[in-house]
Amino acid sequence: MYLGLDLGTSEIKAVVIDDQGRLLASAGEPLEVSRPHPHHAEQDPQEWWQATQRVISSLRSKLPQRWSEVCAIGLSGQMHGAVLLSREGRVLRPAILWNDTRSAAECAQLTQSAPQLHQVAGNLAMPGFTAPKLLWVARHEPEIFEQTATVLLPKDYLRWMMSGEKVSDMSDAAGTLWLDVAKRDWSDNLLAACGLTRDHMPRLAEGSDVSATLKNDIARAWGLRDDVVIAGGGGDNAASAVGIGAVDPGDAFISLGTSGVLFAVNDRFRPNPQSAVHAFCHALPDRWHQMSVMLTAASALRWYCNLVGSNETTLLAEITQLNPSQQRQAPLFLPYLSGERTPHNDPYATGAFHGMTHTTDRAALGYAVLEGVAFGMADGRDVMQQAGTQLQQCSLVGGGARSDRWAQLMSDALNLPVVTHSGGEAGGALGAARLGWLAAGGDFRDVCRKPPVAQHFYPDAQTRDMLAERLKTWRQLYQQQVDLRNA
Repeated sequence: MYLGLDLGTSEIKAVVIDDQGRLLASAGEPLEVSRPHPHHAEQDPQEWWQATQRVISSLRSKLPQRWSEVCAIGLSGQMHGAVLLSREGRVLRPAILWNDTRSAAECAQLTQSAPQLHQVAGNLAMPGFTAPKLLWVARHEPEIFEQTATVLLPKDYLRWMMSGEKVSDMSDAAGTLWLDVAKRDWSDNLLAACGLTRDHMPRLAEGSDVSATLKNDIARAWGLRDDVVIAGGGGDNAASAVGIGAVDPGDAFISLGTSGVLFAVNDRFRPNPQSAVHAFCHALPDRWHQMSVMLTAASALRWYCNLVGSNETTLLAEITQLNPSQQRQAPLFLPYLSGERTPHNDPYATGAFHGMTHTTDRAALGYAVLEGVAFGMADGRDVMQQAGTQLQQCSLVGGGARSDRWAQLMSDALNLPVVTHSGGEAGGALGAARLGWLAAGGDFRDVCRKPPVAQHFYPDAQTRDMLAERLKTWRQLYQQQVDLRNA
């Protein structure tokens, strides 16, 4: 059996699969994000580890007779976070997360000091990436920076706690801005631009290779053998791609989690940083991917539910009752609650409702939230097409995949067929388990097969045309926000 752990922003998820790829058990533990100041987003790595322990205990209780058959572990996790360790292995400060936007000034500094950045890293310097975070720490917390001996990404902190080994994989490392993405190796020049060297970095492994072995004391505590291997794993989206079989050029998916992602597999490094499209390594060898990222997706729906005292199930049922005329008259929503990446690279963008009247109810505003996220994905589709990636169909994964209404809205807004998969909600955890299976010697085509399609969603011509008109106004609203900010 194979265990997959996915360290998300709001939850640690875990699954166990067998050697037929069947899901045997799953578990999750919630996580909280600390926002001590505007533009800050942090978590305590020790809380990740405590939640991991609880998840393992839950899975073990669900598979008491077979638990000891687990022979490999795969890791997936939120990208770009900075875990700073001292020489003694002490965590020096809370981890700075992917959706933390405090380092906008440091992005400009990095772009100026590393003129080769875009060509080598394949991406613009954005506050979400890891490198600007370290420049921020060097400027604002110099005593912490001086003590920093190792920088780990979130999932790799779990690996270190599990194995004592400091390792990352190519897909996650590509999101630091320190990786030469074409060569799949650390760039000495980009590290030097941040006052760092390779000595500060974990060693690198492909996501499907063995990266470490479970420590004896952890194996005993978890009730597992001491020869359990740990795969390199992957960043959350690359691992999700493995989980739904998006492993060949042309495969694509949409992920509606805390953030929103449009992901397309490439056979080579194809950067297009000027449009804020990300170009990263895949979690599998000899593969890369392009990705558009919006910082707020399903988290916008969660935020709105909390605001109006509802829950997602109730609200989605109310939204489904809206007729086409009510949808056409609904307000517009800019989903930029944490700034935005693709295509704007704008950490100062803010969320907004526009067009409310006395007749506006919570269902109409809820619809506007779903639509606003879909429009953000449409922006991503457009710039990926400009970067040379033509999409024919997208799978839909993440918490948002549970909503047929949202799936249909995605299909209509992007003018693309969308499919959901059985078991697709497991996302990164399922992909991590599959990477563990590969590390244990599994056959590539058996492991990476696509899960069964649950539902197909095709664009409705009438709705598509209505959304296209609303999208034009929606884009104008963002530009008006920028103009007001610059006035």
